[in-house]
Formats: sequence, C-alpha cells, structure tokens
Amino acid sequence: MATETIGDYEIDYSGVHMGDVDGWAAWVTIYGPSANPMHRNSIVPAQRVALEQVFESEAAAEAQAHQVALAMLEERAPRAP
Repeated sequence: MATETIGDYEIDYSGVHMGDVDGWAAWVTIYGPSANPMHRNSIVPAQRVALEQVFESEAAAEAQAHQVALAMLEERAPRAP
C-alpha cells in the first residue's frame, strides 16, 4: 500500500489481489483533516475503484488507484469564482 500526503489530505492506494479471478483490483482510502492528531478522519472509506477493470499486476492496479484518488481530491477542491 502506498501513501501520499497532498495538502491536508492523506491518500492510501493499493492493488489488492482478487481471489475469485486471476488479477488485481484498485483500492483507495482518503483521510481528511482531523482536530486530533491521533485520529485519521476517513472522508472516502476504503473502496474498490475502477470496478470494471481487473489489472494484470499489482503495480498497474496501484497506478490506477492513485489516479482515481487524485481525481477524487480534485473534485473536492474549491472552485474559483
């Protein structure tokens, strides 16, 4: 699992091996700001993304999960007037 901090957000993204088919799934969790430094505030709970895709490698699934996480954060960014 890879972790990246972007501003006040922390993203966890990974490729998870699927048991029912031969391949990997992309997974994302995003944590937002928290008043308590000992508590992570999950704003996007752990979830599979790119549901229609099964990846041939863990690295490919992780790369797609990272791209989806960045897009999710971009959607949360305030828009300029």
